[in-house]
Amino acid sequence: MAKPDNRNDNAEKLQQMKENTEHNIEAAEESLAHTDMNEEQKQSIKEKNQRRVQSIKGFEAEMADEMQARQNGYKGEK
Repeated sequence: MAKPDNRNDNAEKLQQMKENTEHNIEAAEESLAHTDMNEEQKQSIKEKNQRRVQSIKGFEAEMADEMQARQNGYKGEK
């Protein structure tokens, strides 16, 4: 039997995932600035950071949806 949908802490989990992703972007940028690497490696990191930025936008949209659900009276499973 499937677990019931528990949305009680989704917004908080999404916020933590967003913060972790932002930290990963910062760490990658620092690595680019202070580590000797070839152009292929640099390009790979830049592309990965672009994907991370898109993920952050997705997290923000999902958090907005979760907050709207809370305001609309979603109680979730307890």
